[in-house]
Amino acid sequence: MPDTPNSDDKPRPTPSPRPPAAAGADRPARRPVPKKPAEMPCEPWEGDLPAALQDRFGDSLGRVVLLGGQKLLVADIAAAFEVLSCLKQEHGFDYLVDVTAVHWPDKPEQFEIVWTLYSYSSNERVRLKAGLAEGQLAPSVTALYSSANWLEREVYDMFGVEFKDHPDLRRILMPDEWEGFPLRKEYGIVQQDSDWVRENLKIESAQ
Repeated sequence: MPDTPNSDDKPRPTPSPRPPAAAGADRPARRPVPKKPAEMPCEPWEGDLPAALQDRFGDSLGRVVLLGGQKLLVADIAAAFEVLSCLKQEHGFDYLVDVTAVHWPDKPEQFEIVWTLYSYSSNERVRLKAGLAEGQLAPSVTALYSSANWLEREVYDMFGVEFKDHPDLRRILMPDEWEGFPLRKEYGIVQQDSDWVRENLKIESAQ
């Protein structure tokens, strides 16, 4: 009986030679350039309220817009208190939701103070922004809204912005002896008051 041919006895095809590697093929691939974030849609804010505010404050209101669908006023810092008072006393914005700040170190007015108000009667929210230079005082609105007390203290604690006529302006989150203002852009993400950490936490570093 003839031997059955084994599959291993069959001739195998000769592999094709690999093409030479292109110059620079061993280099890591370039990272894609990140896309710029999409800008929020901005359109004019029209209606009785913005018209009344523009008639009342004129050029002191630089912008009256809907930014991403949110009602936004941009005012001179000198007019901010009067605008907020008008919104509360004449237009029913009786709840101060928040006071915060943004730091832009490359701008002449390094800080933007942002007030967010809410009207229970009309179920309406509005934001007011005002620019502030380094060392310039922001108006305290504690006389209008008692809740502004701690909110303004937090802005002072994190950004170093001082509020004129605040009844008790001092740190609220950081220790009284803490150095620096943690939410300023020049304050690094891992920066700390090393002396305070060593003295009070008895460790060399909080990192």
